[in-house]
Amino acid sequence: MSKGAAPTEWSLNSLEAALVGRFKSASSGYYIALFVTGLLFLAGLAAGLHATIMGHDLFYNTTREIPWGILISAYVFFVVTSTGLCLVSSIGHVFGFKDFMPIAKRSVFLSIITILSGFFIIAFEIKIPWRMAIYNVISPNLLSNIWWMGTLYGIYLVFMFAEFIFLNLNKHKPAVICGFAGSVAGITAHSNLGAVFGLLMGREFWHGPFMPIYFITSAMMTGCAVIIFFHYLAYKVNNEKMDLAMKRNLEVTSNLGVLLILIITFFTVWKTLGGLAGNPAGKYESIMALIAGPYAINFWVFEIGMGMIIPLALFYFSKGRNLMMMFIGSASMIIGIFVMRYDLVIVGQILPVYHELGVNEYKHMLSYFPSLYEIIITVSGFALTAFLFLLGEKVFAGHKDTEH
Repeated sequence: MSKGAAPTEWSLNSLEAALVGRFKSASSGYYIALFVTGLLFLAGLAAGLHATIMGHDLFYNTTREIPWGILISAYVFFVVTSTGLCLVSSIGHVFGFKDFMPIAKRSVFLSIITILSGFFIIAFEIKIPWRMAIYNVISPNLLSNIWWMGTLYGIYLVFMFAEFIFLNLNKHKPAVICGFAGSVAGITAHSNLGAVFGLLMGREFWHGPFMPIYFITSAMMTGCAVIIFFHYLAYKVNNEKMDLAMKRNLEVTSNLGVLLILIITFFTVWKTLGGLAGNPAGKYESIMALIAGPYAINFWVFEIGMGMIIPLALFYFSKGRNLMMMFIGSASMIIGIFVMRYDLVIVGQILPVYHELGVNEYKHMLSYFPSLYEIIITVSGFALTAFLFLLGEKVFAGHKDTEH
């Protein structure tokens, strides 16, 4: 063996010893959580593969009239979360606001695993996902928002991986470049996702220029909630006491979250009023179904209550210092935002296209409820995020802050 090989061997051995030591120090609760989340992920993988092989029509409750179900909602939720994490974390290590710097490594890692969870779910919504990947390259449709969505999110993911690698190598300048490029790609991809809905003239509930802006704002709101939620959990998983710099970071993150909640509340109020004033065809019926119809509980309890009012109150009264209140508020917000995504996708489709023409077959609102397979796959997406988060805490030594 050459002399130059010895340091590499020693380095690999020390790395292995460090990893083994971290996993040995983990509690039994950690391994139970890792086992449960891994099992749920495998259950979703099995359900998705079975549905793909046997046929989606046998196991999903989507129809010709409502082709997008909870899997699309979950996909939107995860890519929204990923973009929000990227944008909020970039405030620190990309744009130089020191109070946001301690969250950089973990937040970038979370942005990667959440978009991977979104890709995992959408793979089982698409009948043959590998064919999509092939034809995305060899037969691009430059006029398609969905083609741009897939392409831009692919570019975004590459930049996120590169940024995370450079952060772990303590190479600040390349990390900043990749972080900035990732932020630009994320904003472009996410505004384009909003345009997928906003440019559909046949669906008045979605149609409008505000959707891309709404998507970016709600992404950052989601990012704030997820940062608080997972950073609180991370210190519990690692059995460490949170330092002052991290506490200060979560304080300013909660303050940013309050601002974004108020902005989303503003959007929600005017979207609702715009759908009621003058009884606009194609929108009024959907808004009424949301605020006083079959989706009223989703709207008032989850979207407004858990997604806005409860976190706003808890963040405000916590003064950015009561971590338990902030954790509960962020958990409430995450649940509310998921239901918000579900309502956005489903309520936009429940009004038949021919409803206003008085066609007998389409006089009534359509209905949808996810099947068992769809629910299992959706839960497995959350399980994948949790599993990779738990694994990452040990593999990357709790994402300790880097020098800037």
